[in-house]
Amino acid sequence: MSRKANAWDNAPMESFFKTLKVERIHQVRYDTRAQARLDIVDWIEGWYNRQRLHSANGFLPPVTWENARLAA
Repeated sequence: MSRKANAWDNAPMESFFKTLKVERIHQVRYDTRAQARLDIVDWIEGWYNRQRLHSANGFLPPVTWENARLAA
C-alpha cells in the first residue's frame, strides 16, 4: 500500500480487488463468511493464478510465467 499522495504503489492492489469483485464476488451469493473465504481462496489459487491470462505477463497466467522465469 502506498503513502499519502503516492498512488502508484496502490494501483496493482486496487486493480486486483476490482477484478476479484467484478469476476467473482458480485457473481455469487454467500451464506456465511467461511463459505466466502473458501470460495475466494479457490478462485485466487485455482483460476486467477493458474488460468487467467494477465497482460503484464505477456498474456500468461502468473504460475506459468513464474515457472518459465525459474527455468531460464
